[in-house]
Amino acid sequence: MAKLVSKTYGDAYLSLAEEKGNLDSVKEEVLNVRRVFLESGELNQMLSHPKIVKEEKMRILETAFKGRISEDMMGFLLVIVKKDRYRDIMSVLDYMIGRMKKKEGIGSLQVASAFELSEGQKKDIVDRMKELTDYREFEVDYEIDEGLIGGLVLRLDDRVIDSSIRTKLQTMGKSLSKIQL
Repeated sequence: MAKLVSKTYGDAYLSLAEEKGNLDSVKEEVLNVRRVFLESGELNQMLSHPKIVKEEKMRILETAFKGRISEDMMGFLLVIVKKDRYRDIMSVLDYMIGRMKKKEGIGSLQVASAFELSEGQKKDIVDRMKELTDYREFEVDYEIDEGLIGGLVLRLDDRVIDSSIRTKLQTMGKSLSKIQL
């Protein structure tokens, strides 16, 4: 459900920005607004507090951002609060950032391996992903998961490429369990 909310609100705002021709400035603004939400625990607490009414939450947002962000972004944040979607603000902002990066040809890749990868291996992975996709660049997050035993698990957008030994052993075990003697 949160993914649908993020897509709906994010796409609506980005369409407006595209129409106005200010997509570049919107990206910077979205990054700044996201940073404020990440750094301000108080702001998040107030917006999430069940006893603070919607109108007060809207005044809090206006106080926090008035004069620091565009009128379009201010109106956008107020609509999210007015529609009781304040819990989804971060996921909406994250969705918008991801979509703008995708439009710029920047992919977000997560790589899990059983051990630390060398710089050469990391470069090979990125080069291969550039060949397989339309992305020109990747922001890569490397993670070590010893439970994989060996191999890699790559996550890009909604796709997962799992070449881990753990998965191969699990698949083999399921196949063997179906064999009847």
